[in-house]
Amino acid sequence: MKKVSECQSPRSIEVNNDLKAEAASSTRKNLCNVGFWAALLTSIIAAASLVIGFATPARAGPLAQPGSIIPYPYTNAASFIPADYIWLYPGFLLALTFVVLMTCIHRQASEDKKIFSQVGLSFALIYAVAITTDYFIQLAVVQPSILSGETSGLYLFTMYNPHGIFLAVESLGYLMMSVALLFAAAVFAKGRVERAIRCLFVTSFVLAIGSLTVFSLSGYDIIAFEVTILTINWIVLIVSGALLSIIFKRAGSTSQGILRKELGQVKKGSSKEEVN
Repeated sequence: MKKVSECQSPRSIEVNNDLKAEAASSTRKNLCNVGFWAALLTSIIAAASLVIGFATPARAGPLAQPGSIIPYPYTNAASFIPADYIWLYPGFLLALTFVVLMTCIHRQASEDKKIFSQVGLSFALIYAVAITTDYFIQLAVVQPSILSGETSGLYLFTMYNPHGIFLAVESLGYLMMSVALLFAAAVFAKGRVERAIRCLFVTSFVLAIGSLTVFSLSGYDIIAFEVTILTINWIVLIVSGALLSIIFKRAGSTSQGILRKELGQVKKGSSKEEVN
């Protein structure tokens, strides 16, 4: 019985090692695939947000043309619905894909960098909650209220108010995104692509804080900061999303090669043990 057990031991070890290697490979493959698509979708949705956002006429703040400004109480906007609200849809989706992307970055990070990616993911969640709540209220509450003429007390919530709740929450949300990108930047340090991502993430935070300081000291309405930080972050996500998709694609290909090499070594070692 002892000899039979000893003869079967190498084979059992080989099977167990194969199963562990395959499980690790499957996890790695799923991570790389999800990361690739999250990065690509983030880039595409950010580009759509940028294009639609700038194509939508400004109706409040310094960028609005004199004839297009909606005056207080900012509710005489039924004729601009739904055209003025289309840009909210890609913005809502962007919050979801960004959280998925930050989760993949956290899982991909080395152990000594996971504290930074974890903090970045936490701020990404704050951003996502703020933006999805803010945008959903506009689409599900403010928009139908304006169309039905139920506008009492709505002036604080409408997006046409240059210093209203909508712009304040949105600006806070994208500021949290900038903080999330700052912490995520610590994960990237190898190679030109990673250094480019690191530079983009840090630059977005510096520009966000700089613009907030300048506009606050200059006495501008928050809408000026909102337009600036949205533009900065959308451009950063367009470029960095494309770069991150390359990184995840490469990581997926590399992991497959490593798995094949490890399986070959395991089988070779097991064969030697059986012969002995």
